[in-house]
Amino acid sequence: MLKFMIPLVVLIKYSKEWKIVQVGMFFVSFILSLHCYHNFYLFSVGFNLGMDYISYIMIMLSFWVVSLILISSQKVKKLDNFNSMFIMVNIMLLVFLVLTFSSMDYLMFYISFEASLIPTLILILGWGYQPERIQAGIYMLFYTLAFSLPLLVSLLVYYSVSGSLIINLSSSLSGMGYVSKLWYISTVLAFMVKLPMFMFHLWLPKAHVEAPIAGSMILAGVLLKLGGYGLIRVLIMFQENNKEFCWLWVSVSIMGGVYISLVCMRQVDMKSLIAYSSVVHMSLVLCGIVIFSWWGLAGCMILMVGHGLCSSGLFCLANMVYERTGSRSLMVNKGLLTFMPSMGLWWFLLSVSNMASPPSLNLMGEIMLILTMLSWSKLTIFGISLLSFFSASYTLYMYSLSQHGVFYNSLYSCCSGKVNEYLSLFLHWLPLNIMILNSTLVMI
Repeated sequence: MLKFMIPLVVLIKYSKEWKIVQVGMFFVSFILSLHCYHNFYLFSVGFNLGMDYISYIMIMLSFWVVSLILISSQKVKKLDNFNSMFIMVNIMLLVFLVLTFSSMDYLMFYISFEASLIPTLILILGWGYQPERIQAGIYMLFYTLAFSLPLLVSLLVYYSVSGSLIINLSSSLSGMGYVSKLWYISTVLAFMVKLPMFMFHLWLPKAHVEAPIAGSMILAGVLLKLGGYGLIRVLIMFQENNKEFCWLWVSVSIMGGVYISLVCMRQVDMKSLIAYSSVVHMSLVLCGIVIFSWWGLAGCMILMVGHGLCSSGLFCLANMVYERTGSRSLMVNKGLLTFMPSMGLWWFLLSVSNMASPPSLNLMGEIMLILTMLSWSKLTIFGISLLSFFSASYTLYMYSLSQHGVFYNSLYSCCSGKVNEYLSLFLHWLPLNIMILNSTLVMI
């Protein structure tokens, strides 16, 4: 693990040099990505650090999203005197994410899982746009901490019962009656809040709307995936109990996803609409995890990666519009094709990826998850049909309302797009639509 942290420590040392950090992050991301296509010992760092393929995918996604954050946060670079502090906060967040995804011990996983909350809170409070960012930060902090304390207690009880907190050595618990059910609920709720599941999602739109572009990208790209990753790890201990509660999570997720899709169609804030759409996608991920099937696990991993790239790119687009017009409202930002014609292509490409069109990873993930739910119960077809229909509806609503119509008459002129903005959007879109070529092997 210390060998793996050396590049991050070097990047923190040179945090005043923005370009050095950018090049360094992309270089590390490239070296990590070579492991997917080569089995050379030089690149097989995953097993040397105690990671399986699930951990490795999440760490690659973390490095890639943080690299794109540094490209997309050019406004901070120009206007802020705390460039080195901004880079250090992002790299410290990346360190905690790497520790979380590569932990082989439940307690170390819990500590780094909670520690990632601190840099995220600093990003929202330090570089947020509105005074309401304090309320958003408190919402996120207390929602997460309130449900994390039962998780800590349950892990300590598990240690006293089994004598070990090693993830790969964990065994299924059963035969303890109501105590076991209470133990199960107190363990999984912390991750369902982070996911977030419907009814525990109120912190997410507030945090997204008030966060800077870096906070929105890391929240949508990686931090929501901590919930799904944590569920994959802890449900090993509660296989019997999960069978009894599976129907509850699937029912709440599907009907909650339909309800949130209707909420999306009432939004006029672009960032709020994209944030609520994350809740819809994560509801499918939760269904795939709790059903306990191979296709469900593979589908939720594919959808988490696809959503991380797609949602992060949409937040980039919303931020580009906000920097030019000073508003995120769809009532103000109409007719963007008129004065930002080159950006219309990227709005289209990322919007259709958000509604799971080919050849995006979202399509592959949703196909696998829908088949998983149908094989579990045929009744889910009604909820899935509504969910798929309204998901396409609110994405078309966002695209058509923002790109077409008469533009706001006070907008005289603005830059259609800069090179670094197009580069950031291209690096979101390319892996989102190219990696499906590799993921088709999962279905064979």
